[in-house]
Amino acid sequence: MKEKIIDFLRGLESILRDKFHQYNHKLPYIISIILALIIVVVGINVFIELTNTLNSELVTKYDAAITKYVISYRNPQLNNILQFITNLGDLYGYIVITTICSLFFFFKFKNWRYVVQLIFVIIISGLSNLALKEVINRARPTAEHLVSVETLSYPSGHAMSATAFYGFLIYLCYFLKINKWLKISLMSLFSFLIVSIGISRIYLGVHFPSDIAGGIIAGTIWVMFCVLIFNIIDLFRREEERKS
Repeated sequence: MKEKIIDFLRGLESILRDKFHQYNHKLPYIISIILALIIVVVGINVFIELTNTLNSELVTKYDAAITKYVISYRNPQLNNILQFITNLGDLYGYIVITTICSLFFFFKFKNWRYVVQLIFVIIISGLSNLALKEVINRARPTAEHLVSVETLSYPSGHAMSATAFYGFLIYLCYFLKINKWLKISLMSLFSFLIVSIGISRIYLGVHFPSDIAGGIIAGTIWVMFCVLIFNIIDLFRREEERKS
């Protein structure tokens, strides 16, 4: 990915240098960031348009059928397990995971940059989720809630934040120079958490399956956007160091 971004920026830089006499070498990065913003805005608009199908007969049918199937497995032991899993997609869960990651990044790589990026991703995801909930204004399911909830239903904040947070960790693991089997294990674990946190919200009766799907889609949009922005900023910093 970084190689492709480098080639794109250098090609853009060459075109702009030929076209403009008063060339500013920062222009390719500025244009790329604007394009990234356009991409995420368009993505969100498409996402919102897709929510118009939420009240369709087909979506309602599948929501009811999947919810009925998932909650049919309820029992005291599984309740405790799923409540624990859902907590890994909550504020205190992210604080614990972020602390562990911070220690790992510092002692392994002597670098706090990944921690700052991770915190940025989860904050942006949380704020955008609240905005989307207010725009769409979908009520919670009428099934018995096994945990307390106060916000609206669509998209699932837990699914969206988990996709953004653990999805970004998957991205970091893919590029970090660590043991191959540790890398595979961590990426598998984070993928499992994204899926299981989503399922836990259906099991606990606080979300429709379509809420989870919407949250995963929205979380994926934010991961892609943040990864692009972070890479552009990193390349911009390296280019500045190279030219200085």
